Amino acid sequence: MKQIHPTTDKQEMLCAEIQGQPCGLVVFGASGDLTQRKLLSSLFELWQRGLINEKFYFAGCGRKLLSDDDYREIARGVIAADGVNDEKLDEFVSRLYFISGDYSDTAFYEKIAARLTVLDEKYSVPGCRIFYLAIPPSLYEPVCDMLGQTGLSKSEMSKYKGYPRLVIEKPFGSDKETAIALNEHIRRHFNECQIYRIDHYLGKETVQNILMFRFANMIFEPIWNRNYIDHVQITIAESLGVEHRGGYYDKSGALRDMFQNHMLGMLSLVAMEAPVSFDAEPIRDEKVKLLRSIRPIDHMLRAQYAASENLPGYLQEEGIRPDSQTETFVAANLFIDNLRWKGVPFYLRTGKRLAERVTEIAIVFKQVPHSMFASVGMDDMPANTLVFNIQPDEGIDLSFQAKRPGSKLCMNTLTMALNYSEIFGTSTPDAYQRLLLDSMVGDQTLFTRQDDVEVSWDLMMPILNAWQDDTESLYQYPAGAATFSQADKIITADGRKWRQLSDM
Repeated sequence: MKQIHPTTDKQEMLCAEIQGQPCGLVVFGASGDLTQRKLLSSLFELWQRGLINEKFYFAGCGRKLLSDDDYREIARGVIAADGVNDEKLDEFVSRLYFISGDYSDTAFYEKIAARLTVLDEKYSVPGCRIFYLAIPPSLYEPVCDMLGQTGLSKSEMSKYKGYPRLVIEKPFGSDKETAIALNEHIRRHFNECQIYRIDHYLGKETVQNILMFRFANMIFEPIWNRNYIDHVQITIAESLGVEHRGGYYDKSGALRDMFQNHMLGMLSLVAMEAPVSFDAEPIRDEKVKLLRSIRPIDHMLRAQYAASENLPGYLQEEGIRPDSQTETFVAANLFIDNLRWKGVPFYLRTGKRLAERVTEIAIVFKQVPHSMFASVGMDDMPANTLVFNIQPDEGIDLSFQAKRPGSKLCMNTLTMALNYSEIFGTSTPDAYQRLLLDSMVGDQTLFTRQDDVEVSWDLMMPILNAWQDDTESLYQYPAGAATFSQADKIITADGRKWRQLSDM
C-alpha cells in the first residue's frame, strides 16, 4: 500500500513533535530492569531527535552504590548499538547522575533535594521535576510520603502547570480497595493534574491510531456500530512464560497484569463515543463513560499453562508456589449496554506461553444481508475483517472479497495491508518514547485517570471475589498451545470462532 496524497503544509505542522519543557527527570529504581531495558534507550532516542529540551538532566536514584561515572558506563552499555551517534551519546550520558540511598531514609531524600538544587542551577532548569517510580508497587506509598515530607512534591512554579509531576507504573492497586487507598495516599502530596499513570499499551502507535482511524474517516465512522459489526476480538498472546517476574506475577495473574488495564484500555478506545475535542480530558471522559457502559461480567474463564513436551509448566517456573492457583490465561465475552453497541459481543483473551506473540484488535463485520452468490454455492464467504496489529508488527489490515482473474466466478479473500515500517520508512517508536515525551510536555491524554482505574476495578471485583474461594474452575492448557477447548467454548457457543494465532 502506498501513500497517494502528500501532506499539506498545515498537516506537516501538525506532524511536528512538540519539544519537552525544561525539566529534571528523577527516576527511582534507576539501576533496575525497567530503566535499563526501556527508559534509558527511549530517552536517548528522544535526545537524538531533538525532542528533549537542552535544559534537561537525569537523576537516577537507587540502593546500589554507584558513582555518576559508574552509572554513565552502565547507560552507555545499555544504549550502545550500531548506528548510534557517538557525539549525541556523549552529550546524553554527560547529563546522567546517580544518587545512592535507602528509600526509607529521610537523609536520602534530603541528599536528593540538595543534588537537584545544584543540577537545576547547572542546567538552568526552573525547578521543574518529574519523579518516575520505576520501583515495586510496595514502595509507591513510602516514596511519595518522603517526597512530600521533604517538600519535593511541591512547587511554586505556576508557569509550569502541575510541576512536579509523578509518573507511576501499573499496577494501580491489586483491587478496588487498594487502588483507592493508593490514590488517597498519593493525593496527600500530588494533585491529579500532577499524576501520570502509565499504561504502556496506550503509547503504541497502532493503539493511538484507533482514534484517528475512527473519527477522521467518514467511510468507517458511520458503520462503527451494531448495524454493521458482528463482533470484536481483542487478543494479547505472549509466547514467553513469566521469565524473571515469577515472584510478582504469582501475586498478580493475567487478570490483574493484563486484563484490568491493557485490555480494557484498548477496548475503551475501540468502542468509546467521539470526544468533543482532541484534548486530554474529553478523551479520558469518553473512555470512562464507555467503561461504565460495560455490562457486569458474570463469567470469565481462567487457566494456567502446564508442562508440554518441550516447555515447562507454570508450576515449574522460578519463584512460583508449588500449589499456585494463579491464572496465566483469561478470556471473557463482554457486552456494552448503549445505543451503538447493544447486542454486539466483545471477545477478549490474554495469556502467557501461547503459540505466538501477537496483540491485535479485530473488527469482524456482518455478512451481506442477501448474497446473490448463494445460488451458485458461494454462501459461506469469510466476513470482512478490519485488524489493528499492535505487535509485533504494527499496522492495519482490511480483508474483503474480490474476483480472481480468469474464471467468470472465482472469488478470493484479499487483504489490504498497511505495515507502518514499510509505509513510513522507519520502525515505529517504542511506546515509552511517546509517554516520556508526553510527561515532559504535560499531556495526560494517554495516561490513566483515577476514575478510569476505579471503574475498571468495579468490573473485575465480582470475578476476583468469585475466584477467591474457588479452586475448581482453574483449567490447564499445554504450554505453547494456540488455543484449547475451554477457551474455544467462550466463542463457539455463539456460533463464532477465535482468529487462529498461527494465521495472524
